[in-house]
Amino acid sequence: SPRSDEISKLTQEVESQRNERDKKKKEAANIPKLKEQMARLDGRLKEAVAQLPDRKEIPDLLSSISNKVKESGLDILIFRPRAENIQEFYAEIPVDIVVRGGFHNVATFFDEVGRFNRLVNIANIELRNPKAKEDQVIMDVSTVATTFRFLDEAERGKIAAERAAKEKAAKK
Repeated sequence: SPRSDEISKLTQEVESQRNERDKKKKEAANIPKLKEQMARLDGRLKEAVAQLPDRKEIPDLLSSISNKVKESGLDILIFRPRAENIQEFYAEIPVDIVVRGGFHNVATFFDEVGRFNRLVNIANIELRNPKAKEDQVIMDVSTVATTFRFLDEAERGKIAAERAAKEKAAKK
C-alpha cells in the first residue's frame, strides 16, 4: 500500500540520517587527535625548514663553506657554485670544490661541514695526485658540496603554474 511504502521510505531515511550522525560523531571524536597530529607535523616541518636556508642566506652559507676550507689548512683550487636544481618544495645548490692539502686537513674540513646547522651533503669525493711532502701526503681532492634551500611561496606558486601549463599542453 502507498502508506506502507511511505513508512518504509521514511524508515530508511531515518536510518540513513542516524548512520550519517554516527559517522559525524566519530569524526568529531577524532578532531583532538587530528589537531595533535597536525601540531606534531607542523613542528617537524619547522625543524626541517630551519635546516634549509632561504635565498638570502645562501651567500653566507657558501662563504662559511669556503672559510672552513681555509680554516682546515687547505688551498682552494676551485670553488664554483652551479645552477640550482629546482624541486617541488626546495632547490638543490651544488658547489664544485677542488682543494689541495693533507688527508687529515681534508677530513677536518668534512667534519666541520658536517657540524653545520644547515644541511650540506658532500658527495663524489675524488683523491688525486698524491705527493709526499715532508711528513705528510698532499693531494688534490675534488667533491661536490650540495646545500638546499626552501622555496618561498612565490617560487612554489610559479612551479605549480608551470607544471599545470605543461600538463594542459600534454593533454592537447
